[in-house]
Amino acid sequence: MARLLQLREAIREGMSEEMRRDDRVFLMGEEVAEYNGAYKVSKGMLDEFGPKRVIDTPIAELGFAGIGVGAAMNGLRPIVEFMTWNFAVLAFDQIVNNAAKTLSQSAGNFKCPIVFRGPSGAAGQLAQQHSQTFEAWLANCPGLKVISSIHPADSKGLIKAAIRDDNPICIMESEIMYGETGEVPEGEHLVEIGKAAIRREGTDVTLISYNKMMNVINAAADELAKQGISAEVIDLRTIRPLDHETIVNSVKKTNRVVVVDESWPFAGVSAEITYEIQKYAFDYLDAPVVRVNSADVSLPYAPTLVEAYLPNPKKVLDAVNQVMYR
Repeated sequence: MARLLQLREAIREGMSEEMRRDDRVFLMGEEVAEYNGAYKVSKGMLDEFGPKRVIDTPIAELGFAGIGVGAAMNGLRPIVEFMTWNFAVLAFDQIVNNAAKTLSQSAGNFKCPIVFRGPSGAAGQLAQQHSQTFEAWLANCPGLKVISSIHPADSKGLIKAAIRDDNPICIMESEIMYGETGEVPEGEHLVEIGKAAIRREGTDVTLISYNKMMNVINAAADELAKQGISAEVIDLRTIRPLDHETIVNSVKKTNRVVVVDESWPFAGVSAEITYEIQKYAFDYLDAPVVRVNSADVSLPYAPTLVEAYLPNPKKVLDAVNQVMYR
């Protein structure tokens, strides 16, 4: 039976189930315990699991990420929450230079089963230093897996799969989407890492995105349907490993593609997807792939400029018209 849960509740349920299942799993980060989480994702977990397994940390991302990596190398399975991935830049030395390379540098003798999670991307008027999208940054590093989803059921299933995985995994959430609701199955629910989801079947154009940009392309697909255009909607869910098969099979069916990506256009997720499509499905394309990205500037503070900066349904509709030569 499924229940309607908020994204924060689904993530909490996934973490709590894994902590009950495996006493090696613990949660650490700023405000995760006494304050119930900066976004209330960990509400009630301190009461259930106690201060040795739900641990408040100082404002020192490099330090507590390092503690997590060391714990993972010694047999525990930490979940490290960053209040935002913007703050995790301070911990990239641990994530990129240590966690990602532990297995290869130790010739397979040490695993690093750790989950780093927190919100990525723009969240209203938080300006330049608190609004960056980090999926492409992290996916560029071999040894890391990168998950990015706001779908409550998938987010629960993916975090459970991530906690059980023996590799370091970065989970990208969205602070403005923690209240997003959806049906979440009760009981054991796992989602395969590296498998995209087709949210909507279509025949005329493929729309590809992830995280909160899924709301943008779903809105665009609704409007296209009113115009008699059938859009297939793909939710990547995992950025690395990327589900090439689902993408290519969709392109073979629709022959036209628009990729919507909240990150900057240069060397981003949309650029990688576009390359993969031209490599594996070039002969099926009836038009060049079009990308819709955020503007190639740091995010301004003014609300009118935030609106101009981010992808929106109108920009997606314009891109679809372009690939359909309308």
